[in-house]
Amino acid sequence: MSDLTAATTDIDSRLEGHRVELTGYCYRMLGSAFEAEDAVQDTLVRAWRNIEKFEGRSSLRSWLYRIATNVCLDMLNAGNKRARPVDLSGPTPLAQAALNPLPENTWLEPMPDGRILPTVADPAEAAVARESVRLAFVAALQHLPPKQRAVLILREVLAWKASEVAELLDTSVASVNSALQRARATLTDHQGDAATADAADPLDDEQRKLLERYVAAFEGYDMKALTALLHEDAVMTMPPFDLWLQGHDDIAGFMTSFGASCAGSRLVATSANGTPAFAHYKPNPDGPGFVPWAVQVIDISDGAITGMHCFLDTPRWFPLFGLPDHLDADAA
Repeated sequence: MSDLTAATTDIDSRLEGHRVELTGYCYRMLGSAFEAEDAVQDTLVRAWRNIEKFEGRSSLRSWLYRIATNVCLDMLNAGNKRARPVDLSGPTPLAQAALNPLPENTWLEPMPDGRILPTVADPAEAAVARESVRLAFVAALQHLPPKQRAVLILREVLAWKASEVAELLDTSVASVNSALQRARATLTDHQGDAATADAADPLDDEQRKLLERYVAAFEGYDMKALTALLHEDAVMTMPPFDLWLQGHDDIAGFMTSFGASCAGSRLVATSANGTPAFAHYKPNPDGPGFVPWAVQVIDISDGAITGMHCFLDTPRWFPLFGLPDHLDADAA
């Protein structure tokens, strides 16, 4: 292997080693799985093309974060702010339920844990990382101006020093501290349930048993058993539809009316946004087996399910999560 080839391979490897954490950063900034991956790819391409200009005055990691921040800020200049259905309106009573889709770029998107959560040895650091990719937390971040968003993520999530953030953003430490104070105040107003949901990993015995009962109740389409697992104020969302439901009666009523074709479904465990998740396959209407219907992201708090967030655009989500596009009829 020539020296040039070896050097190229080394650069590729070093850049690629930062992909997961950069994707997590860009996802928090943008609220979109696919935009985050595009931003990281753009970041790594820019870094590769300008590697000779990297003077080593900061670490390679800091330099990559500077590039990624600029890429995200450019993307956010369009002004798009992604949201959950619960951020846009009040709950819809079952009697008024209607399935009205909104454009894809309206919605906060789910993200597989493996694409945004790097492996870390410190359990406390891992817990902070999981909390900071929760749907509710990322939705709250969308209320911040782009630079405040970057400051808060770098300081509160990634534990950068104020001086390091100031250097990255070409501003003063005083400006960084002021932006952080304003961002914290805004986040407190909008964070909501982001601070109350239980951790997903590692699950304790009670959480595992709760999820096992959830799977059994859902696959059996046993509404009595299912609603017994739900918090009284549990919510159910279904992007790209703006409809969202709250409470046992409306959720069960929807599932046995609009959602009646999901009876006999199968759930396959996965993880997303630092929480338990399931790939939902419903019976194939055109033949044997089961076909993709949704990625369900589940919120748990105090021993009950508080949120069922069902992302229905399966041609986009199932490949992203590495999920099969069909289950055989004997799938368990």
